[in-house]
Amino acid sequence: MLKLTFCLRRLPSLSLAEFQDYWLNKHGPLVRRLQPVLGMVRYVLLHRLDNDLAGGMRRVRGAPEPYDGVAELWWASEESYRAAGRTPEAREAGRLLLEDEARFIDLAASPLWLNREQVIYGEAE
Repeated sequence: MLKLTFCLRRLPSLSLAEFQDYWLNKHGPLVRRLQPVLGMVRYVLLHRLDNDLAGGMRRVRGAPEPYDGVAELWWASEESYRAAGRTPEAREAGRLLLEDEARFIDLAASPLWLNREQVIYGEAE
């Protein structure tokens, strides 16, 4: 399994609620629609909680400000990821996604990377 992790920071013009609403209700359905040509097998949105519990935990640890959310995208293998990227349809899907991401994500402040999970406890995906 190959996974892409994308730590998101919202555009400064958006509130956290506006960012999360757009991501869930506009961008999420776009990813779902494009999934067949991209070859993804799973897509998960992790929305940041903005409450006293989360803030207290951050303060105790002296942690920096959290990301506004994290996207997790899975492919069955590195080869399936590469294969999808070779088609004109997948390249067009990637262009559409990037164009839409620029509407709500501060792309320059949002790191992403490919990875493999090393499960220590619990069931693996």
